[in-house]
Amino acid sequence: MFEAEQKQIEERIQAYAAAQGLELPVIQWKWIPFSGDWGLSTSFFQAAAMEARQGKKINVQQRAQEIAEAVAADLEGMQGFERIEAVRGYLNLYFSAPEYARKVVDTVLEEGDRFGCLPRRGERVMVEFSQPNTHKAFHVGHLRSAILGDALCRLLECAGYDVVRANYPGDIGLHVIKWLWNYQKYHAGERPSENITRWMGDLYAEASRRLENNPEAEAEVRALYARWDQRDPELVALWEETRQWSLDGFAEMYKRLDICFDRYYFNSMAEQPGKAIVQELIAKGIASDERPDGPVVVKLDELLGLDEEKYRVLVVLRSDGTALYATEDLALAKIKFEDYPDLVKAYYVVDVRQSLHFTQVFKTLELAGYPWADRLQHVPYELVNLPGNVVMASREGTVVLLEDLIREAISRARAVVEEKNPELDEALKQAVAEAVGIGAIKYPMLARENAKIVTFDWETALDFNGQASPYIQYAHVRANSILRKAGGELLDSQPVTYELTPEEKELIDLITRLPNEVQRAAKELKPLYIANIAYDLAKSFTDFYYACPVLQAEEPVRNFRLRLVMATRQAIKNSLALLGITAPEAM
Repeated sequence: MFEAEQKQIEERIQAYAAAQGLELPVIQWKWIPFSGDWGLSTSFFQAAAMEARQGKKINVQQRAQEIAEAVAADLEGMQGFERIEAVRGYLNLYFSAPEYARKVVDTVLEEGDRFGCLPRRGERVMVEFSQPNTHKAFHVGHLRSAILGDALCRLLECAGYDVVRANYPGDIGLHVIKWLWNYQKYHAGERPSENITRWMGDLYAEASRRLENNPEAEAEVRALYARWDQRDPELVALWEETRQWSLDGFAEMYKRLDICFDRYYFNSMAEQPGKAIVQELIAKGIASDERPDGPVVVKLDELLGLDEEKYRVLVVLRSDGTALYATEDLALAKIKFEDYPDLVKAYYVVDVRQSLHFTQVFKTLELAGYPWADRLQHVPYELVNLPGNVVMASREGTVVLLEDLIREAISRARAVVEEKNPELDEALKQAVAEAVGIGAIKYPMLARENAKIVTFDWETALDFNGQASPYIQYAHVRANSILRKAGGELLDSQPVTYELTPEEKELIDLITRLPNEVQRAAKELKPLYIANIAYDLAKSFTDFYYACPVLQAEEPVRNFRLRLVMATRQAIKNSLALLGITAPEAM
């Protein structure tokens, strides 16, 4: 945000150094931790050390301080700075608080929805996320991958990358065969009319129960699987039709969540290419073919000459020649880079239980000589549990269906909206309820470390007074209300001629931090940082709201505070947007 000012200072320092015959390295700036003032700092220890290496008999620390003092004296009186000082070899420059504040607010209002984002890099990444299994329910356990992946896409786009959003549904496997067996035998001809994912999930749970109660039926399932392996036309047609039912149900959920995809890959399309890669691995001596008595395996530790167990053994094909997840994941990686050769990174947002699996797959591709193998990265996350640490499982029915969760969240949000603002028209009440309800679902998934378990709790998620999405959204609404009462027009920027309050300074500092937090979140792949600063912005704005009159203030205070409210509203909106959460205009 202050790049121009930094460059101006650097040019001034370099000009002074040249006039004095002083050799300086590249100037490295660090922001001084905020304690009521904003400032930049740089060290001259490296410059002093360079002189020492040239043979000058000097005390490096003392010489660094001498250089800092000389530069500080030359910069004295520089416009835009409240004070300039030399401390223990460091040059500290403190901005004029009124000019700094005005600059921050002006920048936010000029950049609008792009505030916090970098220019395009010209680099493409792919984020693969969600990966629901067709012919099963879409429950809360699936939700974290979808929400985390979407947030990562938004962050990476804001950081300047071109992002390909990819989904990889599990559309074949034993679970699908079980479902098809149950459907053919007990539900032939039925079609879902509504609540598609619930209906599909119910039939899967029913299939599991029937097979548990009748173990002899497993032979029928195996026979059906054999028909699939032979690509029986009748079975393939039924599979295609029923798969589409699942995909239609998923599409409804994604639409409610404002999540979209650029590419769909399916594990069924990777099955045969995966088998071809396995043959390649066998030919290269990377995989050991132990069929028919055993599977095809890649003995990674042995191949790498490791004495201690690290990568273990990756099974890439069953003894009967059928594919595994590993078979398909080998092919999927290759397909991705065939489709997008320019990918600088391909991220896999998959739960932490698959960490070893992906480590093995990526290492196998590296050993096979694929040049893009080092561009594959697993982004692990922990699971979502029900209260009481009950792990959700489709076959056991211990699930909270996404559609139920959405319905309940919207219903609860609607009740609060009715209480807070009964005068809203019905359409707006519903729109606000949906924004608040969906936000309440998303925020808990993003406000924790990726590697920590989320135990979903409706009461916490819908908290209007704590660290939750409704609280942040309400801060946006409160800012919007102030501006609406003021007339809603963007006021001209004017010099700040009064002493800023601590609440104003704190709010301005948080707004300043947002661009850096965006870059940090994108680099470390942690939306948590944005969830935190969104909350901090909301809390700081609430403190400002009660401590600093806006509409009743006299000029020029009123003008600046209104612009500060506008900038805060924009920063909160941008933060929520990066999390995939809507900032409502009213609540």
